Amino acid sequence: MATIGDLLDVTTIYHEPAVETFPRGREILARYPDATRIAVPSHWNIPALHGNEGSVEDWVRIKRSTLVLGVKKGLTMRPNGRSAHFIAPSTSNGCAMACAYCYVPRRKGFSNPISLFVNVEAACAAIARHATRQGALPEPDTIDPAAWVYDIGENGDLSVDAAICDNVRDLVALFRTLPNAKGSFATKAVNRDLLAYDPQGRTRIRFSLMPARIAKVVDVRTSPIAERIAAIDDFVAAGYEVHVNFSPVILYEGWEADWRALFQEIDGTLSAAAKAQLKCEIILLTHNAGLHAVNLGWHPRAEDLLWRPDIQEAKVSEGGGANVRYRAGWKGRWLARFKAVLDETMPYCTVRYAF
Repeated sequence: MATIGDLLDVTTIYHEPAVETFPRGREILARYPDATRIAVPSHWNIPALHGNEGSVEDWVRIKRSTLVLGVKKGLTMRPNGRSAHFIAPSTSNGCAMACAYCYVPRRKGFSNPISLFVNVEAACAAIARHATRQGALPEPDTIDPAAWVYDIGENGDLSVDAAICDNVRDLVALFRTLPNAKGSFATKAVNRDLLAYDPQGRTRIRFSLMPARIAKVVDVRTSPIAERIAAIDDFVAAGYEVHVNFSPVILYEGWEADWRALFQEIDGTLSAAAKAQLKCEIILLTHNAGLHAVNLGWHPRAEDLLWRPDIQEAKVSEGGGANVRYRAGWKGRWLARFKAVLDETMPYCTVRYAF
């Protein structure tokens, strides 16, 4: 487990040449004056990082010491309909944390350190234009009762990004100005600097939670579960809408008792105000054979939990990836039992989305 301050010690910055023409790019470069700078044609095409399955012994070192800066090219909104109505253009990709089950490394090399996009103004302008075109939300739905919700952190953890630059502050400020829209992102890190961002109820933070003894194995370099739970009241008081992601739900002998204990801890910690606005998402584990092979090289203990061919089956994801998920015939039963335990211990916590 790590604090925000422990996660990064940037010594190498790969950057597209245009980065230095943007104020945000110059700000970030000035923050790390002693870092070695390496110009690259594209933030997506860095041979030293991409497909670095052979660097498993250096995985965490790469995440800690390497930063990538680029200019976001695509600024389109993708329909979602699950956690959010739309996926907004990313202002980052990759993460300084190293959760053993993370899907993001499959897309951009397995170590996948943080890539930050310095043209945040363009991303904010694109979101604003899109929200204006949407008009009012036609009717309440499971995503939100009154606003269009934009996921602004699909491929990274914005709580950590905020320790490097003001991209997240700018996004939170944007949604204060959009009466028909909210921003939303999931996080496994507690960055209390965000408490000063004045979201005015227009940004939703989703703290990802799982039983602490399992998190100690698979949630590598993240904030402790107890710290995430303890932060919820403070973020609600600071003006955020705070939900929780029970994710990923990993099945093993004794999982039900562990989750019940977690729900009881949440119930015993949260204030009445936090409980009144609390909702959740439930996402059962999806894994990947390629990531399994890589994990065996650096963190095999995690695979004892994640790789369960006796109860998993192959599944092609919506994005076309070949993954493994819990067997369809049993997944529904396990999910139903999970919801039942949640309802027994936290009946006020509405399930917005379960998969």
